[in-house]
Amino acid sequence: MNKATFSTPSLAAASGLEIELKLALPPSLAASLAQRLARLPLLAGCRPRQQALHNVYYDTPQQHLHAQRQVLRVRADGTPRKPRWVQTFKLRPSAASALSRRDEWETPVTSGALSLPALLDTPWAEFDPDGRLFRALAPRIVTRFERTSWLITMPRGSLIVVALDIGEIVAGHLRSPLCELELELQQGNVGEVLALAQQVADVVAVLPLPLSKAERGYALAAAALEHPVPNLPAELPSGASLAETASHVLGRAYAQFLSNLYLLRGADAPELVHQARVGWRRFRAGLRLFKPLLVGQAPPAWPSLNSLLLPLGELRDLEVALHDTLPALEARYIQGQPQRQTRWLAMRQTLAQQVRRCRQRVRGALSRPAVGADLLAIAVWLEQWQPAVPPANASAEAVQDWARRRVRRLHEQLASACQSAQDEESWHRTRIQAKRLRYSIEFLRPLLPPTRAERWYRQATDWQNRLGAARDIQEAVRLVHKLGADADIEAYLRRAARRAARP
Repeated sequence: MNKATFSTPSLAAASGLEIELKLALPPSLAASLAQRLARLPLLAGCRPRQQALHNVYYDTPQQHLHAQRQVLRVRADGTPRKPRWVQTFKLRPSAASALSRRDEWETPVTSGALSLPALLDTPWAEFDPDGRLFRALAPRIVTRFERTSWLITMPRGSLIVVALDIGEIVAGHLRSPLCELELELQQGNVGEVLALAQQVADVVAVLPLPLSKAERGYALAAAALEHPVPNLPAELPSGASLAETASHVLGRAYAQFLSNLYLLRGADAPELVHQARVGWRRFRAGLRLFKPLLVGQAPPAWPSLNSLLLPLGELRDLEVALHDTLPALEARYIQGQPQRQTRWLAMRQTLAQQVRRCRQRVRGALSRPAVGADLLAIAVWLEQWQPAVPPANASAEAVQDWARRRVRRLHEQLASACQSAQDEESWHRTRIQAKRLRYSIEFLRPLLPPTRAERWYRQATDWQNRLGAARDIQEAVRLVHKLGADADIEAYLRRAARRAARP
């Protein structure tokens, strides 16, 4: 992308497509990250540039820009006595992904104040034709960080800026630490950005990050930075082919997984664990849904990632038992008897200790380079795969027909599973089948008949919830047995599990 230089006296905006990959890095290593990165072969011969950057993001009180996922920012660098200012306007990224592609317009300006003339050669006029929104703009978010950057030439000639940013995001009196690496393609092939990222993953734990600084700033301003990122509603591109539909579905599911993992590094909210696992399950469900497209294009194996996924699943089971399942059964067990209350409290304390240990295991896994390398490998695969779709399946009409047939088949499979289920194992398979149908309807809803899709979605959700409640009690029995809880409590929970075993 061609950048505007600070020496240009005019207010002509330099436009281009910003292509960058954002990687979260361990804040605990902030002091040594520049030295670690400098040892990479491609960076070893490059002199880094040091900058202190101060960025102010503007929006209206109603957050019109945020609603459109647009950004208007003024950046200052240079020295306090001689600052240099650039105003940047960015449009929404093309997809929910750690590799961001978005149009941007950069213009040198003479001060830190917003400049309307600097927006004349941008789409701002379409967004705000009468200037009403511009007049309502005010500072909303500030980022301050030290940037260490290298401009490197890749083996095939691509130019990439490697920028290590360490500092903070500020919204009013709230602050959040910032520790991340941006790989921005100046010219050349995006594949070399991904290849460079994989080299970085060899020396430091990376976490591909779909959340921009601005998005985190808005969440911080709303005191919602630790709030979980739920699954995003289906917004399939109009007229998308089957390959484009698959890429969109898988990318959004994986972005949900990564976003919640990022938040989970510093927050204890149980819902973060839940939504991280939902994102991963949705990604796996998407792989299964689009399996015919993956012939010869299978995603990479993730052997090291299992050291994260296993404790993440265990942590979810522990937290459901501690915060949901057991509280609902507590009163019936205690029945006003002090001895039973003492035993129950001891069991809950043991469970809470196990939650803390398991959460430490999850965070320990996120700090291991091998885990980050697996996370990055999947993100790279999502950016590079080219699903083989026969021409007959490429049209929008063919995609809609495929989606309807696929969901109808999943509904028939759920109905058959419900009729034949007789024991705990078969009811568990039925629950999985209900979940697959629900996810598939969420993925493909714009392509489905609305009334039928909504009816089938309610049926799948109802079965999943009913069977899930029984499964949660059974899981609580397993956990208290594993933790050596009082035999009387375990016997009580087993009776409760038998009562809930058949929906």
